[in-house]
Amino acid sequence: MRIAFFDPFSGASGDMTLGALLDAGLQLEVLRAGLSRLPINGWAIRSEPASQHGVSGTRCIVETADDAPARDWAAIRELLQSATLVPAVRDQALAIFERLAIAESEVHGQPVESVHFHEVGGLDAIIDIVGACIGLHALGIERVYSGPVAAGSGWVRAAHGLLPVPAPATARMLADATVPIAPPPRAEPEPAGELLTPTGAAILCQLAEFRRPGFAPTSVGYGFGSRELPWPNALRVWIGDIARDDLPSDELILETNIDDMNPQFTELLLERLFAAGALDAWLTPIVMKKGRPAVTVSALIPASRRKEIEDVFVEQSTTLGIRASSVDRTKAARRIENVTTRWGEVRLKLRGWRGRVIDAAPEYDDCLALARAAEVPIREVWNEAHRIGEVFVGQKWPEDRPPALRVVP
Repeated sequence: MRIAFFDPFSGASGDMTLGALLDAGLQLEVLRAGLSRLPINGWAIRSEPASQHGVSGTRCIVETADDAPARDWAAIRELLQSATLVPAVRDQALAIFERLAIAESEVHGQPVESVHFHEVGGLDAIIDIVGACIGLHALGIERVYSGPVAAGSGWVRAAHGLLPVPAPATARMLADATVPIAPPPRAEPEPAGELLTPTGAAILCQLAEFRRPGFAPTSVGYGFGSRELPWPNALRVWIGDIARDDLPSDELILETNIDDMNPQFTELLLERLFAAGALDAWLTPIVMKKGRPAVTVSALIPASRRKEIEDVFVEQSTTLGIRASSVDRTKAARRIENVTTRWGEVRLKLRGWRGRVIDAAPEYDDCLALARAAEVPIREVWNEAHRIGEVFVGQKWPEDRPPALRVVP
């Protein structure tokens, strides 16, 4: 497995992340081509050699003509969802901005949907975040790790005025992800200022595990910031390989036994487990002590969502404790395509195995809605969508095709 290990000894920012990936082997033209899939204009990106204190690397410069003072989470989500990005890139970028939105919401006491991004809502931040996801994908990175992060000290001027370093949203993201904070390098005198920007924090907090695994490095890159400091003001990244057998499971099964809750309440419990990020959730009837009928509530989850999903278990049920166990899972590839029937569009779930599409299944809810609207049997809608979808079966797995391809009968 190809991994990236970031060493943020002087903090991190979006442009430093791009510079590090470029210095480690990412081609600038590949980055430009990926960014051109965004439905936005008025930007340019270039790189130049940089050197400080005897260390050489790359500085990435993003130039924009964007005069938008702020964008809200809904606007950025719509922009990314309408882009023709590779699905893995799009999903990572959405997750990074969602983490930012949640942090801003908690800091300012606003609903997530109405949060306005000030420092990270501009075009340059969008380019930085999406570009980082493009770079990791292009380099074949399957897993990201990071060492402790230097955050800086003192004060920073933001849209809300002077704020302590790290800025409140950055501090919230670090706390939510339990990120280890490193002191800045020893220097006399220690310069005050922000080393970790909200953009850099969001990228690392969302994508990285904060530990150093054993790996065989194949390249190293330094992405330089614009400030001059008493040490190399750079973000270092190692690219390397790690044996899959050495990796801990990144999925868990959480479960609890419940015998004192109205069974009707389990419907909402399962619904909210899925909403919190569970990959699957189910109920198993059991018999507990003294012959009491009960139910085991189980959820298959990404390990990164454990805290949020445990909150749902405790808050939405009567449980007093939750068991956790690691699980290894072999997964078939999945993605969604849209097909157009005579009654309207239906999402099609493609299943892939060993580089080929092996199945195409219409989404039941879409078929049901169209059947109700047109007052036709649901089997007619389902059969037509399935017939159209057969064109995908046997094809090469469409990893690099834009989402929502429309196939008309």
